[in-house]
Amino acid sequence: METQTGNKPHEEEGKRQRVQANMVNVYIMGKRHVVPEHATIMRAIEYAGHQIIRGAGCREGFCGACGTIYRLPGDYKLHTGLACTTLVKEGMSLTQIPSVPMEKRVYDLEKLRPNVAAIQQVYPVTFRCVACGTCSKTCPQKLPVMDYIQAAMRGDIATVADIAFDCVACGLCALRCPAEIIQHEVGILAKRLTGRYLRKESKELDDRIVEVRSRKFDAEYAELMVMEGAALSKLYYARDMEP
Repeated sequence: METQTGNKPHEEEGKRQRVQANMVNVYIMGKRHVVPEHATIMRAIEYAGHQIIRGAGCREGFCGACGTIYRLPGDYKLHTGLACTTLVKEGMSLTQIPSVPMEKRVYDLEKLRPNVAAIQQVYPVTFRCVACGTCSKTCPQKLPVMDYIQAAMRGDIATVADIAFDCVACGLCALRCPAEIIQHEVGILAKRLTGRYLRKESKELDDRIVEVRSRKFDAEYAELMVMEGAALSKLYYARDMEP
């Protein structure tokens, strides 16, 4: 996540608010700020006068764009979390991770198969795993990352895809990995292979794809594109929904 320093009015407002109760001291990228105790890290950063210009993403814990590392007073551990869902604590010292340096491999799924050879070819560094569990401890989603890396080493692509399903690709596991594996990219490869080769066949999906390609719904799309917002909202909430 990338920020820039805010304007003077924000800073003055912050000074006035510091006398209020229910505030905590936090150190944002080395500088002390006093922020509301129930704020998320992202809200605390904004309260301190920083403008988030990149990396805020969904703000709901889904996109993984706001990876954060922090330490707490009297605790030697380096903690990790997402800035949009992790609450500040007294004395927290934090910094943002704007991106995770890595090589994102380019591959052709049609030339791969859902087996261990695909992992060996695309991400051979996977086999350096020493099963230390650091990646699992780091994951803000609480996923057993080490388990899916071990499954990848066995060529069990379906298990990798299943365990990694809720991964938000924040990259914090890769930052902490002593073997320098890019775990989340291994998970993405497995999910793509599963979708291409291992997914269950769906006749309904295949039929709908044929309908879309035959332009059956073009007239409805055109009608929706010119609708006013209120009409679209009414249509959306009046739609048939599964129980």
